[in-house]
Amino acid sequence: MPFSSNVLVGVAVGAVFIVLLLGLGNMLRGGNPNLSQKLMRWRVGLQFVAILLIIGVLWFRK
Repeated sequence: MPFSSNVLVGVAVGAVFIVLLLGLGNMLRGGNPNLSQKLMRWRVGLQFVAILLIIGVLWFRK
């Protein structure tokens, strides 16, 4: 269980990082502002999921 939860948390944090980089890259390139907004909304949602996963893992490990 601990290994699988570590992988799950790592995937969630990695997804947040990738979406953050995509959003920043689009913004710095002067790309579509709507895409930047959409990516930043995805980032916030993924951060929420990642935080819930981290709290859940910590809660069950006690």
